[in-house]
Amino acid sequence: MTEQYQVCSLGDSVEQNQQWDAFVDTVQNGTFFHLSGWKRVIENVYQHPCHYIYATEDQKIVGVLPLVEQKSRLFGHALISTPFCMNGGVAADSEEVMLFLEQQAIEKAHALGVDYLELRYPFARNNPQLTQKCAHSTFGCELAEDHEQILANVKKKQRAVIRHSLKNDLSFRVDNDTSTAYEVYSESVRNLGTPVFPKRYFAALQEEFGERCDVLTVQQNDKALSSVLSFYYKDQVLPFYGGGLFEARASKSNDYMYYQLMCHAKDNKACNYFDFGRSKNDSGAFKYKRSWGMEPIPLHYHFHLVNATELPNLSPNNPKYQFFIKMWQKLPVWLSRRIGPFLSKYLG
Repeated sequence: MTEQYQVCSLGDSVEQNQQWDAFVDTVQNGTFFHLSGWKRVIENVYQHPCHYIYATEDQKIVGVLPLVEQKSRLFGHALISTPFCMNGGVAADSEEVMLFLEQQAIEKAHALGVDYLELRYPFARNNPQLTQKCAHSTFGCELAEDHEQILANVKKKQRAVIRHSLKNDLSFRVDNDTSTAYEVYSESVRNLGTPVFPKRYFAALQEEFGERCDVLTVQQNDKALSSVLSFYYKDQVLPFYGGGLFEARASKSNDYMYYQLMCHAKDNKACNYFDFGRSKNDSGAFKYKRSWGMEPIPLHYHFHLVNATELPNLSPNNPKYQFFIKMWQKLPVWLSRRIGPFLSKYLG
């Protein structure tokens, strides 16, 4: 019976946050994106109200649910678990606890008067109050024991591209240089017609997550061509924000970057799994990840409509955004970095 559970709100108490994270570390469906550090990053960088709640039984945490409120005239009013992350929803071992916290989220969504509630699960849910939408997929693979075997496990055509990149006088470094990562990433997403996040967001992620976050940058003739900010959690490496300059295509530096990240994660972080992250189904990124030999795994995002009459569609494939995307691609990079953060804070 759900009456046995108590719902609590996560505050700023260090002890409370430690207990939250200790639970996420041990629960099977707890992910990096459930960690309490995201609350501090999102509040400090974006000023979005966070409504992190958890369930207790006999004063012990039995389930957590991170929720973030986003409100924009352009993109609507939503309660999301969790924006800027590919996963969210309830982390708990018990179906009963999951249903209990989902009900709490639905009630919170109605109390806030949002357009919709969005719970980003990597698996399907059996809750009649939620509507499922599978528009994204995730990719990943096990990491072999040595560099040669990691390369051998890549699909043949992509393996040839990586071998080519290894002959292109490229080098890489791994450090905390979020500034270079941002410079490369911001130019990359401008070329795709997407508003970039504020620079301080990258720095905040590195500061918050410490050794669980680093940057791998690929250089040629002392010039950074590609860079990726990655997370490490539960023996997995998650390359989360990666990009390359225009010159990256000719040098194959993006391919070199992900291969070297696999090797670095295995050698230095004891990772056993490479999580290539989410991509919009049938997008360019989707096809690129599949070329490595990884098969798509559907992500199950679930919605509960409150004031909205239809499911949201903030995808760049939405025809109403095509003109905006084409115009954005023509902006000078410096200008896209200046005005992008005012829009991207609602597009995570």
